[in-house]
Amino acid sequence: MKRRGLLTQVAAAAVQPPLGTLLARRANAATDGVFRRVRPSDPAWPSAAQWDALSRNVGGRLSKVQSPLTNCQGTPDSAACRQVLGDLRNPYFIADQPGATQSTGWVDAWMSSPSAYAVAAANTADVVAAVNFARENRLRLVVKGGGHSYQGTSNAADSLLVWTRAMNEVVLHDAFVGHGCAESGRVAAVSIGAGAVWMPVYDAVTTKAGRYVQGGGCATVGVAGLILSGGFGNFSKRFGLAAAGLIEAEIVTADGIVRIVNACTHPDLFWALKGGGGGSLGVVTRVTLRTHDLPTWFGAALMTIKANSDAAYRRLIREFIAVYREHLWHWGESVTFRRDNTLAVSMVSAGLDETEAKAAWQSLLDYVAAAPEDFGFSAPPRIVSIPARFWWDGGFFQKNLPEAIRSDVRPGALAGNFWWAGDQAQVGAFWHGYQSTWLPESLVSAEHADRLADALLAASRHWSVALHFNKGLAGAPAEALAAARDTAINPAALGAFALAIIAGHGPPAYPDLPGHSPDLQAARQSAGAIGRAMEELRKVVPRGGSYVAESNFFETGWQQSFWGSNSARLREVKQKYDPDGLFFVHHGIGSERWSDDGFTRRGSL
Repeated sequence: MKRRGLLTQVAAAAVQPPLGTLLARRANAATDGVFRRVRPSDPAWPSAAQWDALSRNVGGRLSKVQSPLTNCQGTPDSAACRQVLGDLRNPYFIADQPGATQSTGWVDAWMSSPSAYAVAAANTADVVAAVNFARENRLRLVVKGGGHSYQGTSNAADSLLVWTRAMNEVVLHDAFVGHGCAESGRVAAVSIGAGAVWMPVYDAVTTKAGRYVQGGGCATVGVAGLILSGGFGNFSKRFGLAAAGLIEAEIVTADGIVRIVNACTHPDLFWALKGGGGGSLGVVTRVTLRTHDLPTWFGAALMTIKANSDAAYRRLIREFIAVYREHLWHWGESVTFRRDNTLAVSMVSAGLDETEAKAAWQSLLDYVAAAPEDFGFSAPPRIVSIPARFWWDGGFFQKNLPEAIRSDVRPGALAGNFWWAGDQAQVGAFWHGYQSTWLPESLVSAEHADRLADALLAASRHWSVALHFNKGLAGAPAEALAAARDTAINPAALGAFALAIIAGHGPPAYPDLPGHSPDLQAARQSAGAIGRAMEELRKVVPRGGSYVAESNFFETGWQQSFWGSNSARLREVKQKYDPDGLFFVHHGIGSERWSDDGFTRRGSL
């Protein structure tokens, strides 16, 4: 507590420049009364001496940012270039580069572009120094931990990057009490630095300590970014929203003050951090999350069923809906309805042994087996359960299911650095389109299931449709639902049985590298098909809302779509803690006040 108090006092003192300096900076903002952030080509860009001063303030951890592809300039066929292109398919390598992001861009939206400078923050004081410097010098500020944003929010050209990757400590607590809260509120918890990704957190909490923390399904997603967006993991149907497990956060706000926020201290900001979107309210430096008793078993069901005609496919979809309603309500992850009349299952369970897991699927297996003229399995179904403690154990998977994972083989890499093989395709993805909508629980009822089946079939004629059941909270325990209601996420998620995602991407795109430019014509054609597929779903769910972290870059009415009735309250919190809009991200709270690139405020000063 003494360290927190000292940091707060130091930060508060550091943000009080002389009044004359403040007035001069405001007067110099723009001659036409419009506030603009500065770029390297502007006279007001900080001098070399100012950058040197910032570097000293952060212990030399300031650097000019370069693209990892620097080795490819002029020598695209060299061994060094081939090496870095291979490394850029490794999410851990990407996370370790200040000039790289896990997505390379989105057609007609954004391309990954390094910041001008980066502060590789080692502690909260470094973050304070960077925030103050950006505010005082009118810089575009970007925050990156894992760099996983599909929307491009963790990169921007001509910006100052606050890079939290090195702040990745994981500390478990048997009995955590929030700052300023009653001692009676002790709970088992884990504190995590904002730069951590989920895999080492799961290793510490589950593999080593035998506990469970609700985090992300894609285990190389940044911890802080997931919490700030709401956060769904493999087992949300049992443990609820990741953001609802937030007990406390440390955040540096736009005034450069370090704030410890929880239900007892700054409760308005604490609430907004639980799903209000990443990068809009400050730089989160640490989160503390509730941990849970670990179930005995985690399991998976993997199968792909091929229908031999459109009519048979429609019957298969309808049958799956009925089986889901009766037997699979608490299973997570996804089923994909593909354009080639296949239904691909990749779902997970919690607390079921293998016999119980197989029983849940028996009626669907029997249905398929009874009509061999209409249906067939592309490969034999696999339904397994394993001790839950092994779910994120790299050694277990290397020995028993090596095909399920990919490993970080760089020299010196941590032994636990692996990621799911199913997530490999999106590492470096150039997005053609990405749309989502929550599907209400009522659609799987016997009364409405035919409408849902027709919509899924119609949508799948344009593009594959994935239903992510763990990203809808209908059917979750009452305690998990109550906690989710006390977050900023769109309340539509609480009554949804699934989040429908329709998305497509191409290989990594590097326009300046010969042979690696994106195919824009193909990307735009795909985007059109994705849009038409979503139009079919919107016929049955016209206003379903969308998940901020997995949504359309061009989402219309995004404030209502992402946060619903919570959007007005979020705007109030934004105005209180960041009235001048230092923190800008695409489609973040308050971003409508700025140009699309975040450099020019709309309207006069």
